[in-house]
Amino acid sequence: MNRYPVWKYLIIAFALLIGTLYTVPNFYGESPAVQISPERSATAVNLETLQQVEKALADAKVSANGVFLDGTSIKARFKDTDSQLKARDVLQQAMGSQYIVALNLLSSTPEWLTRLHSRPMFLGLDLRGGVHFLLQVDMKAALDKSMERYAGDIRRDMRDKKVRFGQIRRIGTTLEVKFRDNETLTAARALVEKDMPALLVRAEQEGDLKLVVTLRPEELIRIKTDSVKQNITTLHNRVNELGVAEPIIQQQGEDRIVVQLPGVQDTAKAKDILGRTASLEVRMVEDDQAKLQDAFAGNVPLGYELLEEPVRKGVSQKILVKKEVELTGDNINDAQAGFDENGGAAVHINLDSAGAAIFKQLTRDNIGKRMAMILVEKGKAEVVTAPVIRTEIGGGRVMISGSMNTAEANDTSLLLRSGALAAPMTIIEERTVGPSLGKDNIQKGFNSTMWGFVAISVFMLIYYRVMGIVAVSALGVNLMLLVAVLSMLQATLTLPGIAAIALTLGMAIDANVLINERIREELRNGVSPQAAINAGYERAWATILDSNVTTLIAGVALLIFGSGPVRGFAVVHCLGILTSMFSAVFVARGLTNVIYGYRRRLKNVAV
Repeated sequence: MNRYPVWKYLIIAFALLIGTLYTVPNFYGESPAVQISPERSATAVNLETLQQVEKALADAKVSANGVFLDGTSIKARFKDTDSQLKARDVLQQAMGSQYIVALNLLSSTPEWLTRLHSRPMFLGLDLRGGVHFLLQVDMKAALDKSMERYAGDIRRDMRDKKVRFGQIRRIGTTLEVKFRDNETLTAARALVEKDMPALLVRAEQEGDLKLVVTLRPEELIRIKTDSVKQNITTLHNRVNELGVAEPIIQQQGEDRIVVQLPGVQDTAKAKDILGRTASLEVRMVEDDQAKLQDAFAGNVPLGYELLEEPVRKGVSQKILVKKEVELTGDNINDAQAGFDENGGAAVHINLDSAGAAIFKQLTRDNIGKRMAMILVEKGKAEVVTAPVIRTEIGGGRVMISGSMNTAEANDTSLLLRSGALAAPMTIIEERTVGPSLGKDNIQKGFNSTMWGFVAISVFMLIYYRVMGIVAVSALGVNLMLLVAVLSMLQATLTLPGIAAIALTLGMAIDANVLINERIREELRNGVSPQAAINAGYERAWATILDSNVTTLIAGVALLIFGSGPVRGFAVVHCLGILTSMFSAVFVARGLTNVIYGYRRRLKNVAV
């Protein structure tokens, strides 16, 4: 009646083994480290790079606890932060601009456990320390950029279909296209409505003949939503390329993005990475001397911009560039630093199919004219190069070069390769959590969980005696399995997560209380001890299942509709309910069967 078959005991033993293996790494802690990763994907780290790192550290007499290859990077572990900071400075000088040297924290888990994919949980910002940024997306700039793109599309579409038009003027989120006669106006309206359904088009025939083009309401919403999503993706790419470990980047509200970088110690570097908004624009250069003279005199013509073109190192000249953007960084598939035909630093760009088609048409229609490659960063446009178009360029392969050095080419390629931000962002909130504060939070969270466990254990042992020992043992298994599952999922543990663990302890013991009280009730009704144990577990199961399912529903609701810390709490809460059902019923029953199940003449149960 109260005996488990061998296979059930094997399941319990297997669960305990797995739980132990995946829980243990969380007790080894972390050690300061330095991560060396390539600036660009074309550069790889190998044994030769590893030897270079080891030699640089040895020459500077900086002792490392281990230097090893880890995928696409090299990591060096140190005994304290002083050695770590000194090593960072040494390696930055020794490795040059081709490599990114970043501060990091590495788990001290033994290698044999790591081979079994047994790793500790990630710790959130409040436990590990790091930086927190709240970024505001400039939606006006996003809409302006979209309208510039639509203006370019309309211009190209009409040129392809041989529809003659006059000036295209943008006023906020409205485009005005002028025409000479009603016939052309009607043809243009039909063309735009057919090819660009996201636009609202109306014709004005009083006074100047023109099309007035605006964005549909649903298109406005899409642009704003996509701008935030693209910025989040770009920030992920940018942070990952620079070796920042486990970033948390998520949307908050309509136009804000929260960025948390746990464990990041170099806050100035992180701020610089996130604040950079470089994107590439291709525009045509105006060589008309009359317009140039007016621009130089301070009267820049409408639709033009006066920029500086670098001629050679330290020397530049002003050129007149059209504001009309022919091609943007949105069409870039890849960008790598390299060299031009003269051995100078350059950036080699691969365009997608749409970008390649636009660039091919642009170069075919403007042979003999100048085309400016402009890098826009933090609202400032800078001409990288402005070559004369000698021939049609197809295939989607473009090279930009000029008065840039190797470091600048690497930096430019990284920004372009990471993706263009859909709109500029400003940092409106910045917080830094020190490692000491995180350590204090961990200690307090650990103490609260430990003393909660002790208090529950004392009560159960006094009130339920032997069955209290069973309940406390099952509670310990539940705690171990919960930590193991979180480690297996590589979840990020935060203070709300620790609160959920403490809450899980109280809820998990409730199942054992129900079972023990049911056993007591059966004994008072005169049922034999073995039958009382069996009835206690069998008849309490329905109540335990019902209470846990209803609690799980609430947890899932928090998981679906919550965000940030609320979701962190919900994840741990839901997992804790599942592990408590396994431990409080299956494991506790197995232990009870070991204690009482093999006694043929059981007179009483210590409950």
